[in-house]
Amino acid sequence: MVLTPTLAIHVYTDREVHGRVGSKVTLSCTFWSREWISDDISITWHFQPEYSRDSVSIFHYAKGQPYIDDIGTFKDRISWIGDPGWKDGSIVIHNLDYTDNGTFTCDVKNPPDIVGKTSQVTLYVFENVPVRYGVVLGAVIGGVLAVVLVVLVIACLISAMEKGKLRLGKDSSKRGRQTPVLYAMLDHSRLTKSASEKKSKGGLGDSRKDRK
Repeated sequence: MVLTPTLAIHVYTDREVHGRVGSKVTLSCTFWSREWISDDISITWHFQPEYSRDSVSIFHYAKGQPYIDDIGTFKDRISWIGDPGWKDGSIVIHNLDYTDNGTFTCDVKNPPDIVGKTSQVTLYVFENVPVRYGVVLGAVIGGVLAVVLVVLVIACLISAMEKGKLRLGKDSSKRGRQTPVLYAMLDHSRLTKSASEKKSKGGLGDSRKDRK
């Protein structure tokens, strides 16, 4: 007899979400399964209040029908927006209150793919929603990139200036080498001139002797 290995289903949620008192928030839950979506698929949401060890079921989807808690703290405050056909088990919580702070767990079973870990998302309810960490992180990264760009521009300018100084140094060295050659040419012309003058004087002396 050949045993078919049990497949593992993968469930995904956000790590945390923020909401403002009196507003609504979406708790996203998606999943991946190797099996075709079964008619027996089930999706369950559990809630564990902040500072509590106990969790309660607040939503259940089975046989194509959503079953919403109608007696607990989430009575008339949960909406089903998921679609198992698109591997989506998301819900919306309306009229948020501070008592909604806590951890929400999404659990999906798609027989025979029933083995896998659940996924948890933490809800934080505030009077005013704070700036998200992603926005702050994006601003920090943008600032760092700007600083790096400025440093690169400065480095390029310094490199260009150093190359310019090097070229000027080479030109001045060439001029320095040309100067001795010029002096040598001048000295040679002077020597030639003096030699010719001596010869001319010598010629005059000889002519005077001849006359005597």
